[in-house]
Amino acid sequence: MENETIIRLEQIPVYQKNVLVLSEVSLQIDKGEFVYLIGKTGSGKSSLLKMLYADLPVLEGAAEVVGYDLPKLKRRDIPFLRRKLGVIFQDFQLLTDRTVNENLLFVMKATGWKDKDAMNERLEDVLIKVGLVSKDQKMPNQLSGGEQQRIAIARALINDPEIILADEPTGNLDPETSAGIIRLLKEISESGRAVLMATHNYGLIEQFPGRILKCEHGRVTSLESKTSE
Repeated sequence: MENETIIRLEQIPVYQKNVLVLSEVSLQIDKGEFVYLIGKTGSGKSSLLKMLYADLPVLEGAAEVVGYDLPKLKRRDIPFLRRKLGVIFQDFQLLTDRTVNENLLFVMKATGWKDKDAMNERLEDVLIKVGLVSKDQKMPNQLSGGEQQRIAIARALINDPEIILADEPTGNLDPETSAGIIRLLKEISESGRAVLMATHNYGLIEQFPGRILKCEHGRVTSLESKTSE
């Protein structure tokens, strides 16, 4: 049977521009887990996520992400690693001069899709998942913030990733829209993908409990996953 662990880190330091931001990071995330990454601004949350999608190098320790050994990862293999990850940012990062469809097709072409029929079928499938199939011809500026983030989630799902890495995905959204986004990410984790989500929003964690990792004082610690009393 396939290994169920999606991410395994052992004694990893995380550097940002030669500054040590986290030390001795050890953690494991398994298939289908929903995990929050919390901590103050500057505590290393984004740096840790960047390391997981190979935007920052792993210089020592052991790190395996979706079957890739990060310390030994060659530059040419980074696109293959990233195909197995879905990354969602706070600011959506949609191409503003293209329709929703064109945004998704752009990612498909960039990640090696060739078959037009298969592309259109997958495109419709991910838009159905995020509840926006009727918005496929809209430009990003014709969508609400919540709709833009749903499109960003659709984009992250294109290549059927094993894990979604979400960096403050509700940071620019109102509470009701944020709850809708977390509900969607929860559903994604229940379908067998892992979700690791960096957030400041403790209200959401109370509403949608999950496992919690905390970046604090240069370390990552595991907290009990429960709602506050």
